[in-house]
Amino acid sequence: MQKLYFKEGLLGGDWALNICVEVASDGVIAAIHSGVDIPVQVEVHDTVLPSMPNLHSHAFQRAFAGLAEYREAGQSDFWSWRNAMYHFAAQMNPDALKVIASALYVEMLKAGYTAVGEFHYLHNSHTDQALAMSETILSAAEDSGIALTHLPVLYQASDFGGKPASDGQKPFLHCNKEFERLLQVLKPRINGRHQLGMAFHSLRAVPEENFAGAVDAIENINLKAPIHIHIAEQMKEVEASVAHSGKRPVEWLLENQNVDERWCLVHATHVQEHEWKAIAKSGAVVGLCPATEANLGDGLFPVPEYIQMGGGFGIGSDSHISVDAREELRLLEYGQRLARQKRTVLTYEGGGHTGEYLWREAAKGGAQALAQPIGEIAVGKRADLLVINRDNPMMTGSFYGQVMDSFIFSGQPNPISDVMVAGEWVVRGGKHKYEEDIFGAYKETVREIAMAMEA
Repeated sequence: MQKLYFKEGLLGGDWALNICVEVASDGVIAAIHSGVDIPVQVEVHDTVLPSMPNLHSHAFQRAFAGLAEYREAGQSDFWSWRNAMYHFAAQMNPDALKVIASALYVEMLKAGYTAVGEFHYLHNSHTDQALAMSETILSAAEDSGIALTHLPVLYQASDFGGKPASDGQKPFLHCNKEFERLLQVLKPRINGRHQLGMAFHSLRAVPEENFAGAVDAIENINLKAPIHIHIAEQMKEVEASVAHSGKRPVEWLLENQNVDERWCLVHATHVQEHEWKAIAKSGAVVGLCPATEANLGDGLFPVPEYIQMGGGFGIGSDSHISVDAREELRLLEYGQRLARQKRTVLTYEGGGHTGEYLWREAAKGGAQALAQPIGEIAVGKRADLLVINRDNPMMTGSFYGQVMDSFIFSGQPNPISDVMVAGEWVVRGGKHKYEEDIFGAYKETVREIAMAMEA
């Protein structure tokens, strides 16, 4: 039994002092004691927090971040960004993806994410590399130490009504039979701290008659497996959905699928009151990616009203324009402040610390969305923990609940010193043990891709 000692920390909903956490050999928390003396020969750490799940990632896009901030003549929006992204995606092969994903996952760990939901649509199926691309993601997770919820994506069309895919979308495509076979082949390869789920890219990318077969396929593997979908990111797709079916995307999904706590509705940006109320009632999690959604000009989800109805949410770094859980939560809160001209919008009913509320609720919702046993420090949960360095100047003068406020709202530098996944330290003193080699390979690979794109 491994014993860990922390001067203070967030246990469930309470702030506690002098904490001893006992971790079993399988990486699960076996016991927690607070208000106790330091055990003999046990290292003392500063402040412990539950880690944050990253519920939405497209790993290959990390190397594309920052390369689409130039405006050419004409329209500049999500759709023009998407065309540029397709051009970049065409450069990917399993070797390049492995290097990029490994570096990204190390970045995530250092930023406090210990589990990632990889919304994986870059299958390179047109070159028969679908299995290799999925194995690459799994290998990157293993090498970095992060926990993976792998979400192979069903992608079949360019728009509603089964409109044929464009050339840029060919690497993403599967028929139902091929997709179901991919899930079956992946099933025995994903175990331990890793989970297998599936995703529909969007309503526009999957004809409605093909939903049932894919849901049956993942339920035959695991009735509790997570199911994710991009749902209503842009008004253009909401309008196209209405033109096609007479229903807004969330309306159609809730009326035609058994949406429950297994589901994660990513980018539920453009919803009306009856839609966010129905999502909250369903038990599904809303996946919010504030940095990417701001970068792409998506819009704002009505978080305050939704959480008042008991709705769950989590955060993701999506296109990885930022890999920082604190920044995602900061932007989530600031977007609502700007829209409403108010402060401390997202917090407990009756008041409380905004930072603590955001971290607790996003961790809980993210864990549900990824089917990972994390999200809080409690007996029976996996020992995925963060340690904050209280010597960091940004943390000076904060106590109890203020610690979370300073952690999220005091900006840089990152005060996370140590990160544990399943009882094993993967970041110590702010450094991942393999980061020099992994980041070195990343720079070389991305430089080669950039030169190939310029040629």
